[in-house]
Amino acid sequence: MEIRTVQATRYVTPLREGGSLPAIIEADDSGLYVLKFRGAGQGPLALVAELVAGLMGRALGLPVPELVLVELDAALGRNEPDQEIQDLLRASAGLNIAMDYLPGSVTFDAAAGDRPAPDLASRIIWFDALITNIDRTPRNPNLLMWHRQLYLIDHGAALYFHHQWERLDEKALSPFAPICQHVLLPWASQLAQADEELRPLLAPALLAQILELIPESWLTRPGVEATASQIRAAYLAYFEQRLAAASIFLAEAQRARAQLI
Repeated sequence: MEIRTVQATRYVTPLREGGSLPAIIEADDSGLYVLKFRGAGQGPLALVAELVAGLMGRALGLPVPELVLVELDAALGRNEPDQEIQDLLRASAGLNIAMDYLPGSVTFDAAAGDRPAPDLASRIIWFDALITNIDRTPRNPNLLMWHRQLYLIDHGAALYFHHQWERLDEKALSPFAPICQHVLLPWASQLAQADEELRPLLAPALLAQILELIPESWLTRPGVEATASQIRAAYLAYFEQRLAAASIFLAEAQRARAQLI
């Protein structure tokens, strides 16, 4: 498991619909990316969630656009007239994370006739229950349609346990009741099959590889006494417990779907 690092060369435009004020940037590989800033209000843990959840999704074969680490020079925004954006760029100097920009993509909209295949919907439901992703609702689906294919974006609100580490064992066993609000639940008719297929793919060795890719500067900061190695070990322990008890969140997703039909 690897992730490329690119250098931001041009700030293109902000995406003001996002609470963290993400932006489209150009990098030194001539690619365009949607950048999430370390200095945004959600802080570096949102970037940790973006990286860990995104790479897990890609490892499971889910349609997550490529993720890259982005080295950002604060001077990139020196000609930016918006003071808020200037401040954000200065606060985010160093490593940030970005996702491949999908030009011309549109938000998934069931009312407009968008329909996922049952197997894909089921795998996404299982994945979002695993990572406790609260941001896949009809109001805020964080799903894009691009060239008639579905793509998963924006996982910064997932893994919310890491904002408060107390009772970690209890949180690992959460059934994740918010899955009942998932926008794809009506089409997720193959949840048991998704569990059988996906659970074995997330071996501890793979999870450890993904966790090693988290930049240390996102994990260690003022007020955090644990070392980066200790924090990575805690993440790994959480995921191992959650996967071992996947039947709990699988049953919750099945129960929520049964109430729809």
